[in-house]
Amino acid sequence: MNDKKLRIGVIFGGRSGEHEISLLSTRSILSAINPGEFEVTQIGITHDGMWLVGEDLLSKFEGGVQQKEQTKAAILPDPTQSGLFVFDSSNQEIIFKLLAELDVVFPVLHGTFGEDGTIQGLLELAEIAYVGAGVLGSSVGMDKGVFRDVMKANGIPQVDTILILRREIEDSIEKVISQAEALSGYPLFTKPANLGSSVGITKCMNRSDLMEGLMDAAQYDRRVLVERGVKAREIEVSVLGNDDPIASVPGEIVPSADFYSYEAKYIDDRSELLIPAPIPFETSEQIKDYAVRAFLAVDCAGMARVDFLLDDDSGDIYLNEMNTIPGFTKISMYPKLWEASGLAFEDLVKRLIELALERRADRDRTEWRYQR
Repeated sequence: MNDKKLRIGVIFGGRSGEHEISLLSTRSILSAINPGEFEVTQIGITHDGMWLVGEDLLSKFEGGVQQKEQTKAAILPDPTQSGLFVFDSSNQEIIFKLLAELDVVFPVLHGTFGEDGTIQGLLELAEIAYVGAGVLGSSVGMDKGVFRDVMKANGIPQVDTILILRREIEDSIEKVISQAEALSGYPLFTKPANLGSSVGITKCMNRSDLMEGLMDAAQYDRRVLVERGVKAREIEVSVLGNDDPIASVPGEIVPSADFYSYEAKYIDDRSELLIPAPIPFETSEQIKDYAVRAFLAVDCAGMARVDFLLDDDSGDIYLNEMNTIPGFTKISMYPKLWEASGLAFEDLVKRLIELALERRADRDRTEWRYQR
């Protein structure tokens, strides 16, 4: 990096059920960005999907943003007009005015419309470098159904699951329940295919729980997973890099609840994080190998947290899911694992920005026009 300050746009909030978690992560990330090296523009997206800018915008989002008091903004999908624009609606016509040129965008948008490839697609069209996975890695990593198929194709073990459509739940829930019970005995887990932070996940101990869990998960996505329950330890690994990623030391979650629920992650402080995880060296190395292989299999970039289940009885390892925009709160595993591996929070954030520029430089080598 040269002496000129890099212009960073940090996007937070968003339309998903993880809006509030995004604000927590953003607060931590902003505190780690060195103002001597980076010039930061805060960009907030409301629950309704409105893009806003303004002074100390994150604090206003945390306190309940008043949309009328902020300025509407947008990134245009036009590489000839690259940057952040604001709306000027004077004289009864809408005019876009350039507010800030952006060298890198740091999307801190957990879940739908942020972690699923949609915002990444916009940034690709605008030709702006951005932190994290591209369209493919984001979308595959986000969709638990597709992700599990890709993992199976790459010989990475998964817990048995079935995928169900919301329409099937609404039209013939008794049939769906029979299919789920044929998968395994209880407990079963129901999950939205496209969401994170344990939103919409239910541990089902009986048929009544299963019916409620299916209906709850279907609120958040049109595709729902039913997963065989495994008595297991929860192990997580952080991955960092582009074409040559590395894995952190593994950590273990000892949840305060039956499983690592939304409340256990973000509300109470009784869950334990054991870093490094107290597991055999061979198990640790196998988990790290699976994590890097999974990262490469979906063409991920920048960062990912890869979550595993370690069967209490058999010792079998199951890759559970990948988060391409993992939590960055003060108690989140992704930065904590890198800190335990020797990379401080501030250096981690700087490295992610460097990886974004590296990925963009590699993309710029691609020839987009066919010339005979």
